[in-house]
Amino acid sequence: MEKKYDYDIIVAGAGMSGSLAAAMAARRGYKVVLLDRNKEEEAGKKTNWGWVCGDAVAEDHLKYIKSMVDLSFDHPELDNKVDGVVAYSPDLQSSFKFEGSGYVLNRPLFEQKTLKYAIKSGAEYLPQFEVEGPIIEKDYVTGVFGKDKGMKHVELRAKIVIDSLGIATTIRRKLPESPYITRNIDINDLESTGRYLYDFEMDHEDKRYYDPRIALIHLNQEVSPGGYGWVFPKKGKKVNVGIGVQKASLDERNRKLGKKDTLHTLMEQYAKSIPTFKSLKQYDEGNGSNQGKGYWSVAVRRQLENLVYNGYMGAGDSMVMPNPISAGGIGPAMVSGLLAGKNAADALDNGDFSMEGLWQYNLDYNKNYGYKTAGMEVFRIYLQSLNNDILNYGFKNFLSKTEAEDLSYGRVTELSLATKLLMVLNGAANISAFRNLLYVVKKMKELNNIYLKYPESPNTFLKWKERVVADIDEAKERFKPNPI
Repeated sequence: MEKKYDYDIIVAGAGMSGSLAAAMAARRGYKVVLLDRNKEEEAGKKTNWGWVCGDAVAEDHLKYIKSMVDLSFDHPELDNKVDGVVAYSPDLQSSFKFEGSGYVLNRPLFEQKTLKYAIKSGAEYLPQFEVEGPIIEKDYVTGVFGKDKGMKHVELRAKIVIDSLGIATTIRRKLPESPYITRNIDINDLESTGRYLYDFEMDHEDKRYYDPRIALIHLNQEVSPGGYGWVFPKKGKKVNVGIGVQKASLDERNRKLGKKDTLHTLMEQYAKSIPTFKSLKQYDEGNGSNQGKGYWSVAVRRQLENLVYNGYMGAGDSMVMPNPISAGGIGPAMVSGLLAGKNAADALDNGDFSMEGLWQYNLDYNKNYGYKTAGMEVFRIYLQSLNNDILNYGFKNFLSKTEAEDLSYGRVTELSLATKLLMVLNGAANISAFRNLLYVVKKMKELNNIYLKYPESPNTFLKWKERVVADIDEAKERFKPNPI
């Protein structure tokens, strides 16, 4: 007797990846339900604080959406256009511009637009549904269980479940134990982040601290150990200010400085240290649902090596897809959501929703974005091993602006000690750091080549994964957090 399903596809989580996955699959004529724990007007909200994020996205990612589906964005959900991202050295004397033009979003409105598009495309939407875990039958994910808005236990079954619940997902972490699945994330591959939304008055102009056309990043191992601070301009006299810190780097910084700072105290110090602002006042965006203050965690590692299992796919933050260097997660979440929805529909067309039947999603995501992230992770690990003095010197002497931009995109640039030797002959620490950078660039090239040969099927995956993990572990052993 054929198994009875409530739906063809369940999409859990109506955030950046979930709504687009649901839309993509529903447009193909499949019966799709989109579940979200929030009220409809707060779809995709991460926490009780709201959408805790820098809310910046590159224009290229929005163009990618437009190329895949007939969905485009404009003001007011695109709150402010920026001409790029500029990263500053700790002493603010050097900078690199990277990324092309993009936007700082009004996140609640942006989420509403993607949700409405999913519904218009034919997806059923169930708000205030708390997903508590997957239903597993004969080693297949066949649905989810949770509580509806009346707190009643509900089980829903589908041929495929797409997990878009974010970093704290209750689905991936409860999958069967398997070498193909990564259920838990190393705490040192996470950044704890704080974000404030401010109204402000200008005290004076200084584009190192605030630029209405540029998203600014401040690298400073004392201020945001293992991470960075950001000042992202919104429309008018509004701004998104935040920091990210790595636990191991923060612990080491506190130990060496004899301090007891936390993410919260560092966030307060950073926000108050920006001299161009006066009369800072927190504001709520989205009828109070996106509060002016908030804290959350974001992954800064390569996406999980495998994104599928029998009857299961993951997208966005649930598969730890944010950029390992910038922690930007909106772009990869949207790319993965579209590809997950497309591949789920393809698998249903073929009548095969086993891990092997869903494997093409791995190949498509790797080709469109994922192939470069392992190399970027190694670069991130290296950066976390540098103190402010070396960062200041390195910004000036290690890389040209083109080389820095290449590395930030995960592109491998050509460096050699011979061509840079005269520039780095200023102390053993600087020479050692530059030699380590040469190692990093070599390792990035190796990892990019490994990912360009991503396994065509699960049969050769485990050996491939073993090589990737060994290379990342080697980098972690070589570069320990050393902020001070």
